[in-house]
Amino acid sequence: MTISFDKALGIHPQALLVRGQRAEVLANNIVNADTPNYKARDLDFRAILAGQQGEDLQMSRTSAGHASDFIDPGMAAELMYRNPLQPSIDGNTVDVQKEQAEYAQNALRFQASFTFLNRKFSGLTSAIRGE
Repeated sequence: MTISFDKALGIHPQALLVRGQRAEVLANNIVNADTPNYKARDLDFRAILAGQQGEDLQMSRTSAGHASDFIDPGMAAELMYRNPLQPSIDGNTVDVQKEQAEYAQNALRFQASFTFLNRKFSGLTSAIRGE
């Protein structure tokens, strides 16, 4: 009998990848909190995960001049600008407290997915050993 890791592990491997990329985007927002005209960005986690589970959410490249190295093209469609609660005079839309809260929440969810994945592997190891 073969083991299908895709079925056994669920969405957690993909969730870890998306959470890691979201942490990078949020950290970039925090670092640029004092950069004039910087626009805060974020990922739509649900839309990306739905796209990785089979729905077609890929962006198409309409011109050879369009950059494709910024972020995975499959994720670029979900990289959106954050609407500020109170815009600043210099055009920067980063709210440091909001970004830190989002980063902390993302880190907790990353850890939860990691814990679930670790337990899945422990269960599979026990099943293989016959324990």
